[in-house]
Amino acid sequence: MGNQLEFRHLKYFLAVAEDLHFRKAAERLYISQPGLSRQIKQMEDDLGMKLFERHNRKVELTQAGDYLKNELTRNLRQLDDIINHAKLLHDGKKGQLKLGYVGSAIQKIIPELLINYRTEHPDIVFSLKEMDNQKQIEELLNFNIDIGFVRLEQVPKTIEIKRIVSDTFCIVLPENHHIDASNFKNLSQLKDEAFILFDPEYSKFYYDKVLQIFQDSGFAPLVSHLTIHASSIYKLVENNFGVSIVPKSLTTGHTKGIKFIELDGIPQRTDLSLVWNKTNRNPLLNWVLDVVSKLTQDKRL
Repeated sequence: MGNQLEFRHLKYFLAVAEDLHFRKAAERLYISQPGLSRQIKQMEDDLGMKLFERHNRKVELTQAGDYLKNELTRNLRQLDDIINHAKLLHDGKKGQLKLGYVGSAIQKIIPELLINYRTEHPDIVFSLKEMDNQKQIEELLNFNIDIGFVRLEQVPKTIEIKRIVSDTFCIVLPENHHIDASNFKNLSQLKDEAFILFDPEYSKFYYDKVLQIFQDSGFAPLVSHLTIHASSIYKLVENNFGVSIVPKSLTTGHTKGIKFIELDGIPQRTDLSLVWNKTNRNPLLNWVLDVVSKLTQDKRL
């Protein structure tokens, strides 16, 4: 690499790589188009490689340019995190942890984790965001979150996964439904009911496991609604649009207009797992992993 390559060149390159249009990128950067073209040409000369294929009305990334764009985007995001971490240290904080989670984790797991973590580390800034399983994996790979709570069985090689809770399933019924815990025998009693389930896009592994429950019960469910929110399931069940099956951890605090029957006699379980990127350099990550391990050993999660 030549000695003349500077951080601004990376900024200019990424702008053109994102827009694939020199004029639009120049306007966004508040510099002239000829000036931007010269800077990109200088960067290519310093690196000794061609980054863009330039046509009359079209700009394309070369293979080298596409690779550089992806790697720079990822690594500059890490640089932003490093700088933000330094700012937090300057302000008397030890740093920030960004968490993603599926809805069931907020019932008990995350509150328990935060209470215990903050007891020993009150000077940590937490950022929490609910998102589906696949989105969490994408955000971990892009270093937009540090830790995720997912219901998945397979993850990319760069992602570490640790099971923390194995959940039973529960049937969700309207409060006035004629079946309750006293007369429930098996799921086939509900074979004529409409079922409201989590969308398979939320987690295909979870959806397939639920379908196994129906398969073992000898029938295919009539699925009337798919959703990604437990609150939507409960509201639909409460209003007699159907019945449902959810993880037991999602039943806490939800009793108005509905009732639950635990399916503790079936082999299927759904695991809630902790996931993180193996290459994440956030110094707080190991601390929170230690807290989770301790809580798991103490049976508090």
